Amino acid sequence: MDHNQILTIGLLLFTASLVAMLSRRLHLPYSVGLVAAGIALAVSPWKPELALSRDLIFEIFLPPLVFEAAMQLPWRAFRRDLPLVLLYAFPGVAIAAAFVAAGTHYLLGWSWNGAALFGTLIAATDPVAVIAAFKEMRVQPRLSLLVESESLLNDGTAAVGFAILIAIASGAGSSPAEIAGMLLWTVFGGILAGVVVTGGLLLIARRTDDHLVEITLSTIAAYGSFMLAERLGVSGVLASLTAGLMVGNLCPTGVVSDRGRAYLHDFWNYVAFLANSIVFLLIGTNGAGLPLRLFIGAAAVAVVLMLAGRALAIYPLSLLVRRSRVAVSAGYQHVLFWGGLRGALALALALALPPQIAERREIIVVAFAVVAFSIFVQGLSMPWLIRRLGLMRDDRKATKH
Repeated sequence: MDHNQILTIGLLLFTASLVAMLSRRLHLPYSVGLVAAGIALAVSPWKPELALSRDLIFEIFLPPLVFEAAMQLPWRAFRRDLPLVLLYAFPGVAIAAAFVAAGTHYLLGWSWNGAALFGTLIAATDPVAVIAAFKEMRVQPRLSLLVESESLLNDGTAAVGFAILIAIASGAGSSPAEIAGMLLWTVFGGILAGVVVTGGLLLIARRTDDHLVEITLSTIAAYGSFMLAERLGVSGVLASLTAGLMVGNLCPTGVVSDRGRAYLHDFWNYVAFLANSIVFLLIGTNGAGLPLRLFIGAAAVAVVLMLAGRALAIYPLSLLVRRSRVAVSAGYQHVLFWGGLRGALALALALALPPQIAERREIIVVAFAVVAFSIFVQGLSMPWLIRRLGLMRDDRKATKH
């Protein structure tokens, strides 16, 4: 790492600190402020020379973000709503991806390969801004859990689908049996990688009460499970998700010392803050340099398709469970629909498109445009929507959900 890169990182962290302070004072979603600050930096004399690449997102930022979010999910509540979450995350993602793929193929004239890959990558939601707003406004716990857990599994599903489509485009088998085999191996292989790596590290953690060692082992779990999964050709996102669930829910059982648990949560909150800060700043700095005006029509079509696909993934599927124990109210459905923000994973997948995809450049630019719309329009309006629907935890008028 050279002197200029060190200065760039220092500038990004200083900017993130100022944005965090200002966002809290103005009661604005943190990620919105970061992207705006990134755009401002891009047109300033001190433009950061740090490219937002697939490897940077996947190998540095994504493992801790997925791990930390999964650590916060309480297993009992998560297990209760797991059927609903799986419904949104698997059939829901497939419906949204298929709708966007068909729309971009017929309306924009993209090839089926490019349209299918774009539909899959843009189906990956990222609720960072919404979750931050939820914490500030004390949103009802079940709603917060549903949004975050659905997004985590949603990310894993989109990443798996994208990997399978890339394999097919590269000449791998495309028969139904071969696709089903790839799907099962990618999903369950990723989960198994997380279980093996994290299980072994937790056995070691039981033998110490040194919180520094415990934090170090958790860091190895987050990155090690992701790296092993990617090396085996399975889902790194699901591996880190599994690792985070295990660490977050097994720590209170005595696997980690009482003192270590507090340090562990503080450490991972800080790591998530750093990763989110740099990712969203880089979205702003890198997005500002893209030729968005050349693809403004395609971007507008993609935004409409993305919203329509998300609606098809939430409202009809919610009707299927309206008489079950996991039924959700109309208000919750509106938040799940509008709170399906796009972010780092969608951009990482777009940047990972192989050169032989004819629409690669256009897909990357349009993906940045959709993410920008999601962050600025959906992210800024979420606090208003939550208040309007009466879904804050202290709102006595809120109905049962």
